[in-house]
Amino acid sequence: MHWPTLIVFFAGSALAAPHLAKRQNPCFIVGSEALPEEVSSGAAGLASAVTCDTSRTTIDGVPDVNSNGVTFSSINFAESGQSPLAFALDQFATSSPLADNDVNKFQNELNVYLATEAGIRAAGGNLAIKVPKFFLQFQIARIQQAQGAVSDIPGMTVDHQLEKVLKNAAGEDQALLNQVNELAVNLN
Repeated sequence: MHWPTLIVFFAGSALAAPHLAKRQNPCFIVGSEALPEEVSSGAAGLASAVTCDTSRTTIDGVPDVNSNGVTFSSINFAESGQSPLAFALDQFATSSPLADNDVNKFQNELNVYLATEAGIRAAGGNLAIKVPKFFLQFQIARIQQAQGAVSDIPGMTVDHQLEKVLKNAAGEDQALLNQVNELAVNLN
C-alpha cells in the first residue's frame, strides 16, 4: 500500500467515526437552571458515585439517589418536621470517641445530599438543603481531624465548615447554633 492510499483510508475512517453528542447530565439533574461551577463540577464527579431511583422522587422532583446503600429518602430533612439544623444535629450526630466514627458512612450521606442539592439547584428550588449538607461536611472535617488527617486545604478545615454551617443556618434557634459551636471545639 502506498502512503497516499493510507492517508485516504485513515481520513475516511475518521470521517466515518460516530459524532459524539454533548455530555449527558447526571441522573439527578432534572432541571435546566445553570449551576454554579463548584456545584456543576461536583455533580459530574458524583455521577459515578450515586445511582438514581427514578420511580421515586424527593425534593423538587429530584430522583431518590443512593450512595453505597444510603438513600436520600432515608435521611431527607424536608420530611422530618424539624428545622434543617435540628434535623442535622439529630441525624448526623457523632459518637465518642470522635475518631472511631466511620467517615465513609458520613461521606455516603454527604454524597446523596450533594447530588440532591445539585438536582434542586438545577430545578430552581429551595436551598434549605445547604444547612444539613454543610453540617455533614463539618462532621467529616471533625472526624478526619480527630483521626489525625488535618486538612491543609483552607475550605476543608473544621473552622471553615463551621462558618459555612453558621452562615447558612443564621435563622435557626440560638441554642442549636450553640450546639454546633460546641461541636467545633470537641474534637475528641
